[in-house]
Amino acid sequence: MATGQKLMRAVRVFEFGGPEVLKLRSDIAVPIPKDHQVLIKVHACGVNPVETYIRSGTYSRKPLLPYTPGSDVAGVIEAVGDNASAFKKGDRVFTSSTISGGYAEYALAADHTVYKLPEKLDFKQGAAIGIPYFTAYRALIHSACVKAGESVLVHGASGGVGLAACQIARAYGLKILGTAGTEEGQKIVLQNGAHEVFNHREVNYI
Repeated sequence: MATGQKLMRAVRVFEFGGPEVLKLRSDIAVPIPKDHQVLIKVHACGVNPVETYIRSGTYSRKPLLPYTPGSDVAGVIEAVGDNASAFKKGDRVFTSSTISGGYAEYALAADHTVYKLPEKLDFKQGAAIGIPYFTAYRALIHSACVKAGESVLVHGASGGVGLAACQIARAYGLKILGTAGTEEGQKIVLQNGAHEVFNHREVNYI
């Protein structure tokens, strides 16, 4: 390790397995941004189901061990690499694609995967935008090509992607039918734009 290298805390995975393989370390070198990269001081990190699959070793893509999990983060630009001119130190940002892992005090990201965080959103909201909202938007707008007045069934609407789908569909003028497995989940689905909600644990709910 280079002399004077700044250190940070980060969660590291040295072997695949359950949550117990997540180890907090305080001796991890703070990454240095290269060409077209930025370093983000992480204020909040999203936790996505896919990260648990990767950690367990059951996902099709396995990172080289050891690694730091986490793809969605929100925070403040700490440093900017060469040719990353869209950002400057102090900018509030979010990304859904960290390079070095988001379960850390600092995370590297390619500048084309980083977006300015609107002032009306806090860092926790920013860390929750990436994978859930981009996935819902792609499904509704790019794949299904929805149009105002159409109806959409959002199965499992009380999850991250499901809530995002309800909100986006409502904004686009669709009629939204959502499903959830608990009473609390059903209430949340209605609060996030669904016109009707059904319990997918009940027989013949469709």
